[in-house]
Amino acid sequence: MEYSPVCHSLYALWSSPVKKKLILLSIMFLIWVYMLYSCVGYCSTMPSVVADGHRGKETGAAAGKRTESGGADLVSRLLAQPQPWEDVESDYEEPSVRTAASRDLLNDELEAERADEWDGMRADPRRAPEPSAMSSFSNGSGSKKLPQAIIIGVKKGGTRALLEFLRVHPDIRAVGAEPHFFDRNYENGLEWYRELMPKTLEGQITMEKTPSYFVTREAPSRIAAMSRDTKVIVVVRDPVTRAISDYTQTLSKKPDIPSFESLTFKNRTTGLIDTSWSAVQIGIYAKHLDNWLQYFPMEQILFVSGERLISDPAGELGRVQDFLGLKRIITDKHFYFNQTKGFPCLKKAEGSSKPHCLGKTKGRTHPNIDPEVVQRLRDFYRPFNMKFYQMTGHNFGWD
Repeated sequence: MEYSPVCHSLYALWSSPVKKKLILLSIMFLIWVYMLYSCVGYCSTMPSVVADGHRGKETGAAAGKRTESGGADLVSRLLAQPQPWEDVESDYEEPSVRTAASRDLLNDELEAERADEWDGMRADPRRAPEPSAMSSFSNGSGSKKLPQAIIIGVKKGGTRALLEFLRVHPDIRAVGAEPHFFDRNYENGLEWYRELMPKTLEGQITMEKTPSYFVTREAPSRIAAMSRDTKVIVVVRDPVTRAISDYTQTLSKKPDIPSFESLTFKNRTTGLIDTSWSAVQIGIYAKHLDNWLQYFPMEQILFVSGERLISDPAGELGRVQDFLGLKRIITDKHFYFNQTKGFPCLKKAEGSSKPHCLGKTKGRTHPNIDPEVVQRLRDFYRPFNMKFYQMTGHNFGWD
């Protein structure tokens, strides 16, 4: 039987022990490369881990093992998923102890919401949501920095709308969720806070928004300790309308709470306003601003009108972009007015080619409030509003 030259060469290779081992090693290496490639492809189809207390929480040991292995962390960084617009505006913590049972119930509800929101992020701050897949892609070669600008308030003033509008700007990168670092998580340290921030490139601005900072006594000194150059933005709104909106949000979560009227007054007969109720206290803007001016000059604080943010969003966004030292890229062409919701929406949201409005929790219908109660509240706020106008040099037209 005759062998071809090729067969003869193969036989010679196989008959040599050294060459035989080299061939086997080469085959094993190719198999290993193929398995590695298949594993990477499989991992890319896996859903990302969601930091949600209702879906199950990691124990400290489990979180530590996952961090040490680095596998899940690597996948989450490479495959960042787009985040929907978040409509959570966390409730301001009551400044004093309540004696009425109804108000204790409100406090219990607020604490439960805060625990749910932050359980996952306390276990592993790297699981904090990034702004969007587009932002993660563009910031792949960037670095995480402490924020140079912070939206500090006020609750129910329009802070969520402002943040989402600003995120359209290519030179702004912002955290979607509210970090609450300077009021609730300060003991975690600045590195913990920095890790929550999205990556930014040279020339981009890192931002976050937490509306309760404006009414938190320690927040100004803590932010100044981080950087006295931090620019702060306050979205303000007619304090009476803001209080009703605040109550409406709580009412949607707990329908059995007392009436707006009963919570507004310490005594309805005397007409004495209960300033310990957070819905009322937040609207005393002049009092809170006094605290901030001890640490930041007025030129480092920008006041955005919540009313103008609805009637002229491009105009207010122009002022914000100027304040941040950015080119006016966000203009009228980015907005359309949604008649159903009653406020402006983006024609194209960040990282998307589709129009998008804030979620169903925005634009709630307010309950009917006794006109006499509304008038008493207006009379109560009037001197504080006048003082606020003088301090800011701007008449917001609430009276």
